[in-house]
Amino acid sequence: MEKRNLRKERVGVVTSNKMQKSIVVSETKKVKHPKYGKFVMKTKKYVAHDENNDCNEGDTVRIMETRKLSKNKCWRLVDVIERAK
Repeated sequence: MEKRNLRKERVGVVTSNKMQKSIVVSETKKVKHPKYGKFVMKTKKYVAHDENNDCNEGDTVRIMETRKLSKNKCWRLVDVIERAK
């Protein structure tokens, strides 16, 4: 049996669900500035595949890396951690 490679996983907040079967997930993290030492917020956006269209804006989700699904989409939704209020 062939062993699968480790897949990258990210946790972020859904910022857009206007596309069909796709969501945009934003991951924010604090990074220390190399020279000045101040912590700066960095944001990275990922386009992820949402097969059932069950995510809404504001949901906290876990996504996993996968093969290329379209020009920008190479992540898929694993699960919804917390629903938006």
